[in-house]
Amino acid sequence: MADSIPLNPVRKNSRRTPYFNSARLSRYSLEDEPSNLDEMPLMMSEEGFENDESDYQTLPRARVNHRQRGLGWFLLGGWKVLCGSCCDCLAHICRRKKELKARTVWLGCPEKCEEKYPKNSIKNQKYNIFTFVPGVLYQQFKFFLNLYFLVVACSQFVPSLKIGYLYTYWAPLGFVLAVTMVREAVDEVRRYQRDKEMNSQLYSKLTVRGKVQVKSSDIQVGDLIIVDKNQRIPADMIFLRTSEKNGACFIRTDQLDGETDWKLKVAVGCTQRLPAVGDLFSITAYVYAQKPQLDIHSFEGNFTREDTDPQIHESLSIENTLWASTVVASGTVIGVVIYTGKETRSVLNTSYAKNKVGLLDLELNRLTKALFLAQVVLSIVMVAVQGFVGPWFRNLFRFVVLFSYIIPISLRVNLDMGKSAYGWMIMKDENIPGTVVRTSTIPEELGRLVYLLTDKTGTLTQNEMVFKRLHLGTVSYGTDTMDEIQSHIIQSYAQVTSQPSNGSTGGATPSRKTQTSGPKVRKSVNSRIHEAVKAIALCHNVTPVYESHVNGETESAEADQDYSDDNRTYQASSPDEVELVRWTQSVGLTLVNRDLNSLQLKTPSGQILSFHILQIFPFTSESKRMGIIVREESTGDITFYMKGADVAMASIVQYNDWLEEECGNMAREGLRTLVVAKKCLSEEQYQDFENRYNQAKLSIHDRGLKVAAVVESLEREMELLCLTGVEDQLQADVRPTLELLRNAGIKIWMLTGDKLETATCIAKSSHLVSRSQDIHVFRPVSNRGEAHLELNAFRRKHDCALVISGDSLEVCLRYYEHEFVELACQCPAVVCCRCSPTQKAQIVTLLQQHTANRTCAIGDGGNDVSMIQAADCGIGIEGKEGKQASLAADFSITQFKHIGRLLMVHGRNSYKRSAALGQFVMHRGMIISTMQAVFSSVFYFASVPLYQGFLMVGYATIYTMFPVFSLVLDQDVKPEMALLYPELYKDLTKGRSLSFKTFLIWVLISVYQGGILMYGALVLFESEFVHVVAISFTALILTELLMVALTIRTWHWLMVVAEFFSLGCYLASLAFLNEYFGIGRVSFGAFLDLSFITTWPFLWKVSAITLVSCLPLYIIKYLKRKFSPPSYSKLSS
Repeated sequence: MADSIPLNPVRKNSRRTPYFNSARLSRYSLEDEPSNLDEMPLMMSEEGFENDESDYQTLPRARVNHRQRGLGWFLLGGWKVLCGSCCDCLAHICRRKKELKARTVWLGCPEKCEEKYPKNSIKNQKYNIFTFVPGVLYQQFKFFLNLYFLVVACSQFVPSLKIGYLYTYWAPLGFVLAVTMVREAVDEVRRYQRDKEMNSQLYSKLTVRGKVQVKSSDIQVGDLIIVDKNQRIPADMIFLRTSEKNGACFIRTDQLDGETDWKLKVAVGCTQRLPAVGDLFSITAYVYAQKPQLDIHSFEGNFTREDTDPQIHESLSIENTLWASTVVASGTVIGVVIYTGKETRSVLNTSYAKNKVGLLDLELNRLTKALFLAQVVLSIVMVAVQGFVGPWFRNLFRFVVLFSYIIPISLRVNLDMGKSAYGWMIMKDENIPGTVVRTSTIPEELGRLVYLLTDKTGTLTQNEMVFKRLHLGTVSYGTDTMDEIQSHIIQSYAQVTSQPSNGSTGGATPSRKTQTSGPKVRKSVNSRIHEAVKAIALCHNVTPVYESHVNGETESAEADQDYSDDNRTYQASSPDEVELVRWTQSVGLTLVNRDLNSLQLKTPSGQILSFHILQIFPFTSESKRMGIIVREESTGDITFYMKGADVAMASIVQYNDWLEEECGNMAREGLRTLVVAKKCLSEEQYQDFENRYNQAKLSIHDRGLKVAAVVESLEREMELLCLTGVEDQLQADVRPTLELLRNAGIKIWMLTGDKLETATCIAKSSHLVSRSQDIHVFRPVSNRGEAHLELNAFRRKHDCALVISGDSLEVCLRYYEHEFVELACQCPAVVCCRCSPTQKAQIVTLLQQHTANRTCAIGDGGNDVSMIQAADCGIGIEGKEGKQASLAADFSITQFKHIGRLLMVHGRNSYKRSAALGQFVMHRGMIISTMQAVFSSVFYFASVPLYQGFLMVGYATIYTMFPVFSLVLDQDVKPEMALLYPELYKDLTKGRSLSFKTFLIWVLISVYQGGILMYGALVLFESEFVHVVAISFTALILTELLMVALTIRTWHWLMVVAEFFSLGCYLASLAFLNEYFGIGRVSFGAFLDLSFITTWPFLWKVSAITLVSCLPLYIIKYLKRKFSPPSYSKLSS
């Protein structure tokens, strides 16, 4: 196996720890001896790979080698390890997590619980009243930049270190902290109000004395809670009873798994059969529930009633559960609470919001550390040249404070104000209306993205199905020819009613003789259409729901209600099925009623056809098909109908020459195809099948296999009726938007909770996977050996999209995380289906850790919140699934297509502007520090400030702030150009606008200009030495204003105003604040006289110095634009 993966196995006995409350996939270092799996026979005994497959999510725990520890170890970093362990130990004691256990819950008796369970309250706040101030301060001062300013400001309280006035250091720092605190406080109050609203919702609790109203936060394990229609379920419950007569109800799960279709839940039979609600207290019963876990699609438990002889035992599965955060869609339900608060499935699957820090901020933080190093080195050089005389240590610190302007505090202020300005511009953009910026700290991230992880349902698609095509083999009907089908159906049933009906209530199948097993007779198109439509109308899991609009409680009506079309809605777990049934209604055959044992259809003439449901074989992701056996009550005919994916049905139906080709054609159009077939059964055939089927269902060993084998014996030589094509409508402009993002070099991964076939179909129709690309569907794997083989098979493929299910992904990540991520990152597109909310967040974290690139997650449902919060940049869409995702996101948009402009235009501008602004503010600090260094070196290395405190504050604010800040209006490319050439975005991800290279260029510029300004002032003004401050400062201000003009790429009228306003302010202060232009302290008596400023020598000498400092840079810039222009300038020219 030359192309195999070099894989390191995990030893069989390596222990694994189950994870519950962690939405992050922790990293562990494996210190096993490397041995190559390729050298083993892969399919040796299974147990070699079947490590104790414990829980939903497990990982190998690292084993740390115990090294020899001595004094050397302690000095070389051991003290850090010891301090760390002590802190971890204290933290562990303070917030020790209780081990999650299985539990026995007695109905209506919370006091019988053996353990104390968590409170049923929702808490999304980051801080409480005591931790708010320390928490916010920690978040601010963990950055080197802010910590540095704090230390410098505090040093000014020491008299011997005092350089200038206190306000010059404390005012800017206080301003930054005040703004941050206010912003955090407002966010925190909003979160608190949202939580309070959720926790104080009232519910009815059943007690021995009757109904009592309780708050959501006061619900306990063991309580019997009544939840009405359209009410949120407050905690995880077992479904005991419903007002619906059939003992089942529908719930909406869109906030849990993102799927908008309703799920059918079944009440526990024993409690549903009790005559009255109050009888729940007259029985002695308990529920045994497994320990709380992440998986929202599975549950194992038992219901036991003790007061009968013999005891009644019922097994409980996922269909008996009502998870918290879902909503009751029909009837009123009563359940017993089994998990509360932090142990509910929805909370276990939610990750907590982290404080996001932009990549640009981290880069600037690194640069400030480099500047600090330069500042310390410069100070040491100054003291060293002095010869370390006198109190040199104090002088060293004074020099550090003197050069502290190298790292300007205005950097933080300017960048924060800039971020707010970008947020305001995004929200005011008329091309993306309704966009909201919720996190103002990371707009630059929009310009640095490499991976976009998107949800499918409601994000790429509208989740609205439309029936597009019916193919009968020889004839195909599209949307424009549906009226022909309708006329055929009307005709078919007209023939039936015109025949004598022998007293039966009508509805015999027309041309019954064609269905006998005699020699085949070619059927007419009429009868073929009729059979196909009838099969589609019968073979499904759809339930019609009627609203009876009675004052008071809304109930689902039963057979005694009128079946008026406008009063009926269809519910099923699949929107495809609902659309197929709606389509049969539109052509004349209407599903009017259904319960667990029967269903009724209404013909175009108004007759009711009744069918008895004998068996249902539900759809599973393994079988990829569903079947139903019905007996028509008027004729007694038994028919087995089946529909499913073409791959599953091709071997089941009779030989034909068109199915494969037509399925391919429909798939290329982006339609979801289903093959429909039938088989007529005689009474004897059915009885024989039923006996074998019931026997298989009672077997203890291999029950699933035996049941499947019996059903398969029936699935032979079925008559192919038709092929249907349904389209899941995409959101507006999804295809061009995905194309745009792909051209911009962004890799798109689709993470969905939906089925594999559906996900693949949408990936094709949305052009997420281009037509020329192959798709590699990763086979389901359950152990290490299978994963290894499948990864090797995948490695041989080149340039193909990957489709993988959540379960297989879990196995791959457990054993071959690094190899899998490496292979997946090479794919042009990846589709992960059947993903739980936690898995979505894990995939985001994986990409961040393995690729070190910036990730963006976009979704619209509650199930996408974890993913959105884990990503570097989260975008929420306000959709049908509520506002949960958009509230948790950093940016909220109304349509998927807006993401193109958000990234290409606003992302680009925010990043480019912040990079220019950050570097310019640093340049402004470095140039004045260079001048200070030159001044000190000329004046016998005295640690005396060159400019007074007021001039320094004025320099960073009123004299240069407006022109420098006007860089936030600059743009290198027009928005239309950025959208027309998305390839320009690729340059941004390389981070070339702000790097050590560009930073060094700015350092050289600063040193050159600072040196020229100071030396120029000293050389030209030897006779009037007292005026050196005025001359050098005037030239400095002019240089800064000219440098802003040099940096700007596109002029805006506000920039011109800012330049002239700043110049005006400076000239005015020269006239009125002349006492500040002396050297050192004012007590030196060096005042500036107005008459000198207005003389020609002053003007020409200032102009000469300014010209020498700026002209070479203008010439270099001109030559660079001419001989090595950047990519964007080629386009704009």
